[in-house]
Amino acid sequence: MADSMSAQDKLTLIKANLQEVLKEDIIEDVILRQNRPLKIYWGTATTGRPHCGYFVPMVKLAHFLKAGCTVKLLLADIHGFLDNLKAPIELVKFRAEYYRFVIVSLLKSLNVPIDRLVIVLGSSYQLSAEYTMDLYRLSSVVSEHDSKKAGSEVVKQVANPTLSGLIYPLMQTLDEQYLDVDVQFGGVDQRKIFALASDALPKINYKERAHMMNPMVPGLSGGKMSSSDPDSKIDLLDPPHVVEKKLRKAHCAPKEVEGNGILSFVEYVLLAVDGLKNDRKGSFVIERRAAEDVEPLIYDDIASLKADYEADRVTPQLLKPAITKALIELLKPIQAEYEASPEWQDIANKAYPPSEVKKKEKKPKNLGTRFPGAKGGVEAKPDGHVEGKSKDQVNLGTDAEGAMKNLDIQSKAPS
Repeated sequence: MADSMSAQDKLTLIKANLQEVLKEDIIEDVILRQNRPLKIYWGTATTGRPHCGYFVPMVKLAHFLKAGCTVKLLLADIHGFLDNLKAPIELVKFRAEYYRFVIVSLLKSLNVPIDRLVIVLGSSYQLSAEYTMDLYRLSSVVSEHDSKKAGSEVVKQVANPTLSGLIYPLMQTLDEQYLDVDVQFGGVDQRKIFALASDALPKINYKERAHMMNPMVPGLSGGKMSSSDPDSKIDLLDPPHVVEKKLRKAHCAPKEVEGNGILSFVEYVLLAVDGLKNDRKGSFVIERRAAEDVEPLIYDDIASLKADYEADRVTPQLLKPAITKALIELLKPIQAEYEASPEWQDIANKAYPPSEVKKKEKKPKNLGTRFPGAKGGVEAKPDGHVEGKSKDQVNLGTDAEGAMKNLDIQSKAPS
């Protein structure tokens, strides 16, 4: 596939749908002048369960692989642990394995070759003496201010941050050297770490790399799609009825294009995936109501869809069912592979063990102060008498005659 592509076509595919490229000349030098496969690194901290937002970077990895690039996928287990303990150390190993299953399945579902995909576990080299010494060297040329600034959009921000948040950006910088790549790829939220890497690596006599960034796709609730916010994302293993329910509730204001996560998903995932699967320009179909007896709307570019959405020719009531149908189809091969793999299912349970359901604590009923035994009331004794400050109100005595007299039964008896 890549062998039949010209160098310019490879460049076009590599840069498709990117928001920004830093040091583009490095990429062009490798492809146009050195005439060798571009080596790209993309890393992900193995923390929460991967969700449908992962289709966005996977589409780009698929583009890179289709263009003949070598893609090094870093399962950053130690990064996950450093990021304010997002991944407990006991679960890190299982979560890294779970990510491997998910990402390979995602790429296979996009109909791209994965023979140039290299999966690397961060702890396989980040604990070596050489890496540790380089981390010390890097820490001697990067200020606390610059490291904190670099990680501000990636590392979890808390009121009393730990030192691990300062190490995180330094390790991501150093990974470019140890993975031996030309380019690091990531979301635009990584830009400050990329800028740090460009500045810091030459200071310890390592070469500067290029950096490519894809846009951040808004979540279903309008903000960033996040594993920690269940309302913002759809899990890759969510069944169809859950997908439908979440998309039905998703934020999708009529005629609003900016910040619309539903439209962004069409742009960066559905159109691109359809093109990859069918080896042509992608298209997106919106079925209209049968009662209208009209042809479906077919879009092969996002500009036309956005224009129709702004003009209210496409409404949320039309758009959401179309995306629901397309996404359910997209998830089918991934979920089928999961159902057919006992090993993957076992790893899923170990990586994300079900949380224990806390039993609701029963609270004693308030039966009032006149109830025998109530606080401040009275307490019944085995021989029938009662004690307590309110005993005169309920005491019937210890024999039948006394009880009848106290209850005034004889005076109330019918004559």
